[in-house]
Amino acid sequence: MRPSKEVTRRGWQPIAQSVGMILLSAAITLSILRWHGRIRPLGQYGYLGVFLISLMGNATVILPAPSLAAVFAIGAVLNPVLVGLAAGVGEALGELTGFLAGYGGRAVVEERAAFQRLEPWVQRYGLLVIFILSVIPNPFFDLAGIAAGMLRFPLWQFLLSCWVGKTLKTVAFALAGAHSVGFLLRILG
Repeated sequence: MRPSKEVTRRGWQPIAQSVGMILLSAAITLSILRWHGRIRPLGQYGYLGVFLISLMGNATVILPAPSLAAVFAIGAVLNPVLVGLAAGVGEALGELTGFLAGYGGRAVVEERAAFQRLEPWVQRYGLLVIFILSVIPNPFFDLAGIAAGMLRFPLWQFLLSCWVGKTLKTVAFALAGAHSVGFLLRILG
């Protein structure tokens, strides 16, 4: 018995959706790498610039594009709490690329030993692992985001947990930038 056209069409829909998510994630990552030199000047645009730097710096999957240095530096010039809040939103939204890559299907990183060790932790402890890895600077958050997407975490829960952790981290970096500049000015003069 042959499957109906509707069953066949529905069978391709998840595959097309997976391929689309992976291609979108790859396109965003390649765009960030191509425009890397144009990211730094965005800091002159204040809080919007910090948001954009953080968004783009965290939209790369696996490849590092640090934005915390900008948060640290701009925290010394603007209100550090507002800098941290803007950066936290940008970083959380930027992490959607990893989540979408994982949601799109099996990821290229699936064979990496670090991913194989991290995925069971994400599966067992879920949002707590997302929060902890987002609050501390580390290279493993992309892997956790990919695992969360693969495990089909609800998007809003992933974003909320990620946003809280990223915001705590970026506020701390912005405050450190604000206080270190004052400290250096006192020492130097």
